[in-house]
Amino acid sequence: MLTTAENKSAWQGVLDFPLSGRKQKPRRTGLTMVIDKGLGLTEMRDLLEMAAPYIDFIKLGFGTSVFYPAKILAEKIRLVKSYGVDIFPGGTFLEVSLFQGKLDLYLQKAAELGYTFIEVSDGTIPLTPEERLMAIRKAQDFGFQVIAEVGKKDPRDRLDNSLILEQIKQDLNAGVYKVIVEGRESGRGVVIYAGDGSVLEKDLEELACGVPCLDDIIWEAPLKNQQQELILRFGPNVNLGNIHPADVLALEALRVGLRGDTLRSVI
Repeated sequence: MLTTAENKSAWQGVLDFPLSGRKQKPRRTGLTMVIDKGLGLTEMRDLLEMAAPYIDFIKLGFGTSVFYPAKILAEKIRLVKSYGVDIFPGGTFLEVSLFQGKLDLYLQKAAELGYTFIEVSDGTIPLTPEERLMAIRKAQDFGFQVIAEVGKKDPRDRLDNSLILEQIKQDLNAGVYKVIVEGRESGRGVVIYAGDGSVLEKDLEELACGVPCLDDIIWEAPLKNQQQELILRFGPNVNLGNIHPADVLALEALRVGLRGDTLRSVI
C-alpha cells in the first residue's frame, strides 16, 4: 500500500478543482461503490494502488464470489480492506440464501471470510416486510453493517415509487447504513432509468423529493450519462454505485469538474 506521501498527486497545488467541495475519505457522503465481476488479485491490487482514495466500497457482484478458490477469495477480501476500502457480496447471493433457508450459514461464512458489510435486497426474490427486517436484523447480529437495496431487477416486476419510498424509510428505521436504488450493472430499464439508459426525470424527482435525506441514498449509475446527470443535479458528493473498475478515475474527474461534461456547468 502506498504511503500518504506516495499517494500525493503530481499536480497538487497547480490547479483548483472547478467543482469545489468534494469530500475526501473518510466520508459518509460522496461515496463510490465499485462493482467487481471477477477481477484477479493483480488487477485488484492495480486498481487499489491507483484509485483506493476514490473508492469506498467494492461489491463482488451477484454470486460471483462462489466461484473463487477459497484462498483467493480470502486474500482478495484482505487486500481490499488493507487499502481502507469496505467490501461486501452482492445482494442476489443473500436472496438465494433466504430462498434456500440458509441465511445463518451464509452470514456465518461471510463473517469468517472477513466481509465488512452485507447487502440485503429483494430484487428478484419477493420478501415480506417482516422477512426483509429479519434479514437486516440477523446481519446486524452477526456484526455486519448493512446496505439495503430497493427496486426490482425485472421491468415486469416494477414497483410504484410510493412502495419504494416506504421501503427506504423502513430500512433506514431498521438502522441500515445506506439504501441503494437498483440500477443493475447495465443501467437500463430499471427504477429511474429507461430502456436506453436515459434518466426518467419524473421518477428521479419523486424519489429524490420523497426520501428522508439524500445522503442516505446510493444511486446505482453504471453509465457515464447517468453519473453526469446525478452529479449536476445533486452535486459532487452524491453517492454513486455499480461503477465499473475502469471508470473510477473518470467518475472522479466528473465529480470535480475535470471533464467537459461537468466543467461547462461552472463556466
